Amino acid sequence: MTAIHVVVMGVAGCGKSAVGQCIAQSLSLPLIEGDEFHPQANIDKMRQGLPLDDADRAGWLAQLAQELVRHPAGAVLTCSALKRAYRDRLRAAAPELRFVHLQITQEEALRRVQARDAHFYPPSLVASQFEALEAPSDEPGVLEIDASRPLEAVAERAVEWLQKPGLLNSTMRN
Repeated sequence: MTAIHVVVMGVAGCGKSAVGQCIAQSLSLPLIEGDEFHPQANIDKMRQGLPLDDADRAGWLAQLAQELVRHPAGAVLTCSALKRAYRDRLRAAAPELRFVHLQITQEEALRRVQARDAHFYPPSLVASQFEALEAPSDEPGVLEIDASRPLEAVAERAVEWLQKPGLLNSTMRN
């Protein structure tokens, strides 16, 4: 099997970390937790309730791209990847890169973010994620999946999709 590089993407609260961990375990791939690569200035800004802009995200995305390159045998990256330009930056590092877009309503995202313990991302920023999101619906190599489904079902569907050949030429919705 060829190397699998995948980004589990979506707005805050959609389940990127949990789904990413399940996918990584199922495929025996390393998990790159995108939040761990934010510089302290970004974390401080978000804690203050200020959304990140493109300039804030540039260095972070460059670092995530380097992490993908460091794992030539494959990896699972969790990253919001809200804009096409961000996804294209990651694709430049891993041309066979695929995306699992976890879709969720703003109300459910807010509920989940409010319920999190010890996370730097405040509920007040959830709306800004939906405002920034450029859905990857028309991009190849993307699985769009309803993240309100049970975690195991979401992860199983993603793994099943990732193991199919010819994914880069299609977009699937589930």
